[in-house]
Amino acid sequence: MENKVLYSAVQPSGNLTIGNYAGAIRNWVRMQSEFDCFFAIADMHAITVRQEPALLRRRTAELAALYLACGIDPERCTLYVQSQVSAHAELAWALNCITYVGEMERMTQFKDKSRKHADNINMGLMDYPVLMAADILLYQPHYVPVGADQKQHVEITRDIAIRFNNRYGETFRVPEPYIMKEGASIKSLQEPAKKMSKSDENANASVYLTDDKDTIIRKFKRAVTDSDNEIRVSPEKAGISNLLNIYASFAGCSLAEAENTFRGKGYGDFKLAVGETVADALAPVQEEQRRLLSDKEYLNSVLQAGAERAFKASRKTLSKVYRKIGFYRGE
Repeated sequence: MENKVLYSAVQPSGNLTIGNYAGAIRNWVRMQSEFDCFFAIADMHAITVRQEPALLRRRTAELAALYLACGIDPERCTLYVQSQVSAHAELAWALNCITYVGEMERMTQFKDKSRKHADNINMGLMDYPVLMAADILLYQPHYVPVGADQKQHVEITRDIAIRFNNRYGETFRVPEPYIMKEGASIKSLQEPAKKMSKSDENANASVYLTDDKDTIIRKFKRAVTDSDNEIRVSPEKAGISNLLNIYASFAGCSLAEAENTFRGKGYGDFKLAVGETVADALAPVQEEQRRLLSDKEYLNSVLQAGAERAFKASRKTLSKVYRKIGFYRGE
């Protein structure tokens, strides 16, 4: 019996945080044995915001190396760069023609990015969800792993798939969101009511997977806590609860065990211990990423093989779509 298909993509813009690692990438490593996984580096999505070309290329390679360093196995999944598989753009055009402007204008991400990039409100920014729908639907996945805050994009993908199927006959599998709970609650170190984000303008708010040990410890020392001196999980202690959650996630223990570890300790010692635990956990990942980036021949071969597998899988769906909508193929 074949595994069910799972699809996910991440942009190579900005640095991934420990929230991305604990909430997504570590889950993906586990999922490789449960699903037929497609993991894309979404460089086409990245250019909806102005990018420096050389930096975009570098970050694409760094993200691929980071995936591999974290345990993504190219023998057990398909890891590829989105722009190397032309079917993404081709299917997006076909789906554009059954998607309504009003739907795109209502998307939260379009509104947010339009405010942040008021001098560059381009059609790609508005059309982002249609390209994302094409990314997903090409591979006929059963599941799309997302955080609870990203469900809207899966919902529009489902709407587009259902509309296409109703108009042209059964073509796309309608995917389900796979809500990942473990590690998903890692919050900003400066505003613990907010999710930790790779695009946060406050450099002390997020811990990046590429931060060195001194930087990691410095950021945790500056983490927002409270005027109390008790280390426990509580809704009234958002900063401390966040740090306990981070510690538990990277130490491999429960929240209750984390609380017991630090009972009676001061905030200073607690923050230092959390920082050291995170830094020590990331050290082997960072070392392996550096090794992979120094072996460009291997890295390129992995991405080329992934693109070839993705191409074969995507062309099956695209050919079916083209036939359904009436494109002439010489028959």
